[in-house]
Amino acid sequence: MASTAKRLLEELSHQGPHDVLRGDLALVGLPGVVFTPRTGLNLPAVAFGHGWVQPPGRYHGLLRHLASWGIVAAAPATHRGALPSHRLFAADLRSTLEIVTTLRLGVDGISVDRTKLGVAGHSVGGGAAVLAAAPGEGTGPEVKAVATVAAAQTIPPATTAALTITAPGLHLAGDSDLIAPATGNAEAISKAWAGPVQLRTIPKMTHLGVTEGTHWSQALLQGKPQHSVQRRVRALFTAFFLTKLTGDKTYRELFDADLKAAPVTYDDRTARPAPAPA
Repeated sequence: MASTAKRLLEELSHQGPHDVLRGDLALVGLPGVVFTPRTGLNLPAVAFGHGWVQPPGRYHGLLRHLASWGIVAAAPATHRGALPSHRLFAADLRSTLEIVTTLRLGVDGISVDRTKLGVAGHSVGGGAAVLAAAPGEGTGPEVKAVATVAAAQTIPPATTAALTITAPGLHLAGDSDLIAPATGNAEAISKAWAGPVQLRTIPKMTHLGVTEGTHWSQALLQGKPQHSVQRRVRALFTAFFLTKLTGDKTYRELFDADLKAAPVTYDDRTARPAPAPA
């Protein structure tokens, strides 16, 4: 199984079979970017939250990668200040999903299936993705899968929101991340998760390892872009969303293996009942 999972990870680290188009969310009133396959109907979609003060441009490779595998991927460019509102950022992620499900995308009328929606994010964007997935958080479509990388705690706490989320979760943490170490962040979120969840640690990953290009924030935050980290995150996110949003079983074995490139730190894929409202 390990050799099969390793092969699947390698396969998904490369661009998928779809040509990709890029669009501007600002045309419909929300700053940001959207990447889509050139054609397709009833596609899955993911809204992605950027890290602290990071522009969405630092994740274009990841968004393009998801689109090349048939997943519409959009990222709002809001709340990029030093003191962002995590709750409002989460609301923008939900608004992004609403936009891609209701508007015509692409010249050939690409469409998104409202029952195949996920959220993802890096750093505080990962924490905001957790907030966005919590039931009862505002209006909008239901989130069916959540993936984060180097997730950071938020206000209100992402760990509290995790107690109510029954959608499947995948959380990736870096063993060299000094800004959002797994303890108290991704690990705490994973252990609070009400639904099926898996936490994997990526060796040598720093906090900014998943980002692309250069940015002034590298003088303040720990780490820099790491190509090997980007490849692993892209592959794992792609496998997770294809499996959970489309029902494709091709890549399911990847999550049953304890990969050297991304060992399992915590695994509880048996959903637990969410607590009753207070």
